Amino acid sequence: MKKSLRISAFVLVLVMLFGGLISSAATFFTYTYDITGQPQTSPEIYKPYKQITSKYMGLGETALSNPTDIVVDSEGKVYIADPTNNRIVVLTKHWKLERIISSFVNQHGNADALAGARGLYVCEDGEIYVADTNNARIVVFNQEGKFVRAYAAPQSDVFEEGSSYTPIALAVDHSKRIYVVSSTATEGIISLNEDGSFATFIGAQKVVISAFETLRRKFMTAEQRALLEDTVPTPYNNITIDAKGFVYVTVEFTAKEYQDKQAAATKAASSDFSPVKRLNASGTDIMRRNGFFGPSGEVTTKSALTTTYSGVPTGVSSIVDVALGEEETWSIIDQKRSHIYTYDKNGNLLGIFGDKGTQLGNVVRGVGIAYQDLTNDGLHYLLALDADTNTIVVYERTEYGEILMSALHNTNQRKYDEATEDWRSILQRNNNYDAAYIGIGDALYREERWEDAMNYYKSASDVDSYSNAFQMYRKDIVSKTLVLIVAIIVLVLVGISSFFKFAGKHNKKTALKVGKKSFGDEILYAFHVMFHPFDGFWDLKHEKRGTVKGASFWIAMVIVGFTYQSVGQAYVITSAKTSYASVLGQIVSVLVPLILFVVANWCLTTLFEGEGSVKDIYTAVGYALAPMSFLTILSTIITNFVSLSEVTFVNLINGIAWVWVGLLLFFGIMVTHDFSLSKNIIMTVCTIVVMMVIMFIMVLFSGLVIKMISFVSNIVTEISYNM
Repeated sequence: MKKSLRISAFVLVLVMLFGGLISSAATFFTYTYDITGQPQTSPEIYKPYKQITSKYMGLGETALSNPTDIVVDSEGKVYIADPTNNRIVVLTKHWKLERIISSFVNQHGNADALAGARGLYVCEDGEIYVADTNNARIVVFNQEGKFVRAYAAPQSDVFEEGSSYTPIALAVDHSKRIYVVSSTATEGIISLNEDGSFATFIGAQKVVISAFETLRRKFMTAEQRALLEDTVPTPYNNITIDAKGFVYVTVEFTAKEYQDKQAAATKAASSDFSPVKRLNASGTDIMRRNGFFGPSGEVTTKSALTTTYSGVPTGVSSIVDVALGEEETWSIIDQKRSHIYTYDKNGNLLGIFGDKGTQLGNVVRGVGIAYQDLTNDGLHYLLALDADTNTIVVYERTEYGEILMSALHNTNQRKYDEATEDWRSILQRNNNYDAAYIGIGDALYREERWEDAMNYYKSASDVDSYSNAFQMYRKDIVSKTLVLIVAIIVLVLVGISSFFKFAGKHNKKTALKVGKKSFGDEILYAFHVMFHPFDGFWDLKHEKRGTVKGASFWIAMVIVGFTYQSVGQAYVITSAKTSYASVLGQIVSVLVPLILFVVANWCLTTLFEGEGSVKDIYTAVGYALAPMSFLTILSTIITNFVSLSEVTFVNLINGIAWVWVGLLLFFGIMVTHDFSLSKNIIMTVCTIVVMMVIMFIMVLFSGLVIKMISFVSNIVTEISYNM
């Protein structure tokens, strides 16, 4: 009995341990976004490897306390800013303590020490630049931790009187120009010369001023405007620099109006109000944003407010650091969610992983990330600094991540055959990975296999690349069948010209025809109305050249045209559509506004001496819509022969159709009611107002009917329960 109890207890312990491992692994997930912003699960690029505690580092009794920054040098050594303990902790590549930089002898031979140093940067020559925050200076050390030099707060006339200098992060380029993030500098990044003298501000953020506030300030005097609080940009919070000298900066927006702007910038892949930017020496953002969304973190924000819904953080990402990796990849960390987002050099999302928590692989409050590529050892890590648990969470690159890096490397080295094999290998593991489809499409494009490239670009919803491949495919087809294409175009133009001539002659003959007109006569009369609106609408009413049946035919043709447009447009137009309107939907979308217009116009014009009946108005509207039908069909056909840059031509045709119909409708109503031009303008505006009133009454009435039905249903249900 005792033996069975011991076995049961042992099994229970194993189950609990195994369950804990499952729970730990379950919260670590990897995903990407599709073109609609929906998360798509993906194999892991990095997986949890180890959590490095202060004890493991060998820090003894003085553990890390709310660290703020982490940096890895070219040899793989790790540097941590530990401002609470006024020190920089230097670890070996195996995360063991090498030295602590805290106190030193300064340039004057006096004992000195760091005070709340929050940021650091390590140059290729081994020099360690420290943002000594509370001392308002930058201190430089060598690899042995010996003092080299210090830079006091820069002086310049551009600094406002009484302004403070609070360096919290910095980066240094190859020429030893220093870029400093000061938490109190709203003018942008402070650029210092090699000797520490002030050079300029770069990358100033934009400010948000509401339309109401802008209008209000226009009516203020100069003295009143001077008394207003200044609207200042949000300061940056972190910085790093790549091998080409371009500066990556991050910013965390906290005000709601700025978060709304960030959400919009993410959806539009815009630079304005993006939480991460890549700046050149002049401060211009040159980051590539070629992905479905801007590289700004979370896309499915639900709301631009930093609130929590059902325990899940919502709103835009709170980006606090950026790290640069191999093959021009880079990552950012979202402190709100503890998610790490990785992108390639073109801004395409490679993967998202991580979560908030204390389990292995999760981070409670991430404040910094850094790549640790130990290439000689064949190891590739990503380090996340957790300020709540005072630990380093180490992620190890997976086999899938290695294949992905190989694909990027071969692409960057123009080894396209090898890259294609890598992308195909990735698709075998993740057939929803858009970057792989694009990679294969690029390789096929270079091989001049345009049609195959188009199919792969389409699979990835890469419309721009699809359009480029389509242009080359079209050029190839045209070069082979130029004579046939010219012949078809000539035949089509001759056919259209002949038809219009036939319609014109037929309408002239019909004008002299005595007796009832045929249905064909009524249909063809629309071609006289669209080119001669005044005569056409007059004869339409007074000479009975058209009927309700003919008008209904053209209304039906408009419905056919819109239905064909919804299903027949080319991919370059429909790529962003997630659904298509049904035939019933097209019927409703045409008939509802048409009936509203007819009813509203009749109700109004009967009070103001209008001479048209409901039948006259309906007939005039039907014939006025005639150009919309064939121009819509024409523009839809043309979409299958144009590239993305030529869509403007299609929009021009659609615009002509709407303007043409609008003018015909305006003149048709004017002739039908025998109004003057000025009176018809007033009646048209009033008709639109009446349509809105009718719609409001219909919505109000339908809501009342629904409430009545619900009330009766509840009574019946209550009676049935009580019987």
